[in-house]
Amino acid sequence: MANLPAPIKDIQFVADEVLDLTSHYKKLGVHDDIDAETFMTIVEEASKFLHEHAGPLNRQADEQGCRHEGNTVTTPDGFKELYKEFKESGWASLDGDVEYGGQGLSYWLQLILGELNTFYCPGWSNYPGLTHGARELIQHFASTELKDKFLHGLTTGEWAGTMCLTEPHCGTDLGLVNTSAKPNDDGSYAVTGTKIFITSGEHDLTENIIHLVLARLPDAPKGTKGISLFLVPKFLLNENNQVGERNTLGAASIEHKMGLNGSATCVMNFDGAKGYLIGEGNDGLKIMFTMMNGARLNTGIQGLSATQASYESALMYAKERLQMRAATGPKLPNKPADPIIVHPDVRRMLLTQKAFAEGNRAMAYFVGQQIEIIKHSKDENEVKRADKLLAFLTPILKAFLTEVALEATDNGVQIFGGHGYIREHGQEQWHRDAKIFTLYEGTTGIQALDLTGRKMLMMQHGQIGEMADIIQDFINNNDTPLNDELQNYLDMWQEVTQFIVQEAQKNPNEVGAASVDYLMLSGYVILAYFWAQLHNSAEHNKGQLGAEFYSGKQKTAKFYFAKILPRCHSLKATIFTGADPLMDFEESEF
Repeated sequence: MANLPAPIKDIQFVADEVLDLTSHYKKLGVHDDIDAETFMTIVEEASKFLHEHAGPLNRQADEQGCRHEGNTVTTPDGFKELYKEFKESGWASLDGDVEYGGQGLSYWLQLILGELNTFYCPGWSNYPGLTHGARELIQHFASTELKDKFLHGLTTGEWAGTMCLTEPHCGTDLGLVNTSAKPNDDGSYAVTGTKIFITSGEHDLTENIIHLVLARLPDAPKGTKGISLFLVPKFLLNENNQVGERNTLGAASIEHKMGLNGSATCVMNFDGAKGYLIGEGNDGLKIMFTMMNGARLNTGIQGLSATQASYESALMYAKERLQMRAATGPKLPNKPADPIIVHPDVRRMLLTQKAFAEGNRAMAYFVGQQIEIIKHSKDENEVKRADKLLAFLTPILKAFLTEVALEATDNGVQIFGGHGYIREHGQEQWHRDAKIFTLYEGTTGIQALDLTGRKMLMMQHGQIGEMADIIQDFINNNDTPLNDELQNYLDMWQEVTQFIVQEAQKNPNEVGAASVDYLMLSGYVILAYFWAQLHNSAEHNKGQLGAEFYSGKQKTAKFYFAKILPRCHSLKATIFTGADPLMDFEESEF
């Protein structure tokens, strides 16, 4: 398995030339000390660190996995040393609040760090990723007392964090949660119950793990309205806020999974464990959605990373593997055969990977910008617009980027042929690892229902909203060779949206029947916009990345419009057939 470096030039192109990070921060009035050069220096240093320390562990971590004994989980060899170096080098605290030991750098840099973590070693990436989410939730919603006790350890990386939602009898339907929390005399709560699929629930990387647990108070109403959120540490703190005695919780087992084997996925038992209420009682699910939405964005970026890593490996192989001759005659007459990159079908698969990786990076970074606008902008209207965009794009980003990652990594296996099916080249691992990204933090079907059901309120009059306005403004104000096609697909998206809204008024099943196809169609159209933007930026480039780099971007944009975007016609056709072909079956007829 090759340990290839991350595509720094692609990251620079999107961050600096397409999304103009300098103007973005200047407009927000934050991070004045971060210009494009400083931004990219930090990215390059992060990539160098992870290339050296995380990349070499990837295959070993997959094959060795985690080991469970008693209440302890041992991570793969090398992870403890990697985490120690990661923490001591300051990467754990990158965008943390300086009040709690953080460096106060930008969220966008943190987002890219997450991308690089997965690119080099996906099994490792969840340990810092979940901790970041737990830290942000506590900072936004916990009491000052809890912040003072727990935020410093989470911010510096001394401690890790988790989110504990799912139980054996309930997955996405969190209204069925029955873990209980009974008040103690000292103002804390005794939390009792079992949680499953808990990423990083137990491990040996940090001296403490801070669990965020959904549970019910004794008088809680049924369903989602009766869920509260509790902070439950693995080790309780003494009067000096130092780690003290172990809490009454532990990992009963770990899951043996299809992939992502370096990431500990635990069954956690809480046996009257001491916990502390975050926010108000019965507000837990609303608060937890803050962390869940961040986790969904990060999962989409994990899909992006898998796509990029599979592409880099497949591209190198395609340039070296000699098989048959080009249809137009030998390209390497002094060799016994030509490299497989000369063959049209191999190019189709490579360019599909390339189009998804590079276009989806622009989409992900744009969403990251919206989060920074919400965090920092003083313009109330701008914040409202960014908030609407974030709500609309989050399910698309999570589901679309992970679904196409599964396709892209499948292409990676196919490019390698039989060699792709064996472990030594690493392509089969990327395919296995990528599958979980379509499942955890809400499956593709759940994201699609969120978009067409919950978010359909935004489209109650058949209007897509802010994202459509952004695309239309781009078409109106930029003269690119892709404009006419982009307009046609934007109009198609609007037409399909109106159809679903109208049909749903007649039959509620129309929303669920159309949901996944609609989400994918939305993803393809939004990605078309970003490819039009990438084409435009490459055409009017700064010239610092090389002529072939920019011409490659323009040609990839044309490939995407010609060979991938037409999938929307098929999706439209299946949506317009309605719910009847699905719902007419009786259960006995399956």
